[in-house]
Amino acid sequence: MKTLITEEQLRQGIDRMAQEIRRHYDGRPLTIVGVLIGSLVFLADLMRRIDLPLRLELVQARSYRGADTRPGPLALNLDLLSPDVRGRDVLLVDDIFDTGNTLWELIPQLNELGPASIRSAVLLHKENRCEVPIKPDYVAFNIPDEFVVGYGLDYRDMYRNLPFVAVLEASDREAADAETDIENMASKAEQG
Repeated sequence: MKTLITEEQLRQGIDRMAQEIRRHYDGRPLTIVGVLIGSLVFLADLMRRIDLPLRLELVQARSYRGADTRPGPLALNLDLLSPDVRGRDVLLVDDIFDTGNTLWELIPQLNELGPASIRSAVLLHKENRCEVPIKPDYVAFNIPDEFVVGYGLDYRDMYRNLPFVAVLEASDREAADAETDIENMASKAEQG
């Protein structure tokens, strides 16, 4: 595993982003909509740095499954989202802008709820991967087209707890795959 963004760099990047967001909203109340699960760590750190009246909502989106290192079909779950965004400024917060499909799908659905505005903030913007005609409004870091983990991002539900962002190398994926295979075999043995 190779560190791409250190803890200190994360702090500085999120501080910069929070300042931009505060300047834009200029004291107006804000509803933050976090995209689970990957944005959770970023979301918690970002919202503590935004000195505005805030509400928090959550949605779930998943495009990576199992051992995939390229996004697949997007699955959305808006059941956690309250319809109470009508007339409010909304900031959609996600961990990574890769193909752009998550924001592309979510923004129109949020628009149907009648917010005053919708802007987006992402921790990471992966270079040269966008498949849609939108870009996030706020980006903490631009990164190369590498599979990254840490600071909420995972591979097979592992590595989310790392306090930095790292490039996951082939040997790391193999180790995670082997551990998952052992867990699956143990689970099958218990069942019968």
